[in-house]
Amino acid sequence: MTAIGFIGFGEAARAIADGWAAAGIATSIAAFDIKTLQDDTAEAITEACQTRGVFCAPDSAALLQRSDIVFSLVTADNAFSAAEAAAPHIRPGTLYLDGNSCSPQTKRRNAALIDAAGALYVDVAIMSPIHPKRHETPCLVSGPHATQGAEAMAGLGMNGRVTGPEIGDASSVKMIRSVMIKGTEALMAECFLAAEKAGVSAEVLASLSASDPQIDWPRRAAYCLERMMVHGTRRAAEMREVAATVSDLGLEPRMSAATVAWQAEIGAYGMETKKDDGLAERVALVLAAMGQDGREE
Repeated sequence: MTAIGFIGFGEAARAIADGWAAAGIATSIAAFDIKTLQDDTAEAITEACQTRGVFCAPDSAALLQRSDIVFSLVTADNAFSAAEAAAPHIRPGTLYLDGNSCSPQTKRRNAALIDAAGALYVDVAIMSPIHPKRHETPCLVSGPHATQGAEAMAGLGMNGRVTGPEIGDASSVKMIRSVMIKGTEALMAECFLAAEKAGVSAEVLASLSASDPQIDWPRRAAYCLERMMVHGTRRAAEMREVAATVSDLGLEPRMSAATVAWQAEIGAYGMETKKDDGLAERVALVLAAMGQDGREE
């Protein structure tokens, strides 16, 4: 039975573990999450592990001593520190699948640490929301050990496609795609919050629908707001990496920087939204969190 280790046991890791369980894929899973070291979050992580039959490791060393394949799935701003903590303890020959949303430069820094320890680093880019496909979510993989990584993922029922021989080939696609995906979310937020403040939401929606009737604008905008409300803090961290990627390419990351600001602000409110909330309900929730009440008189 393959021994799997998760560094980070948040939404992505839990979804993958749940997918394996539902598909009957036999694995021995352990996880270490730094939130277990914090009094206010330790219980939730421990419970998430226990309900899935996952061994909750007390630290990176305990996790890495028992793992043949390691998935690093933390927030973008913690990816380097996760690799740094793993390097002294990881066993030679262990596959280290870095699925964090980081710039190619960050991935290369992570790879240098892991490869120096004798382990096999693979750049992994998760290319769509982890739900509903869970472990079958499409991924790109790259780097000198990409083929081994893709084969290991296939053995776990995962969907990894080799996209290049260099660390950064996979993450470049993810980062540059996020300029559009997360940037569109920020544009939707700015547009429809402003429309509500101006009292012209219906007119703006009608105009957009007339211009591009193939898009269900209320549904799309409501979805974009939900992503920001629930995941904005994590998305802001990713977009900082996107901005670094664009800057490394010699371009000014104007859109990416603005997207960071919107994602961070809306995510920081910690709002909850129901599955059946529409655009109007979500706009109202965000404006209320901002201390604003809709139309300016």
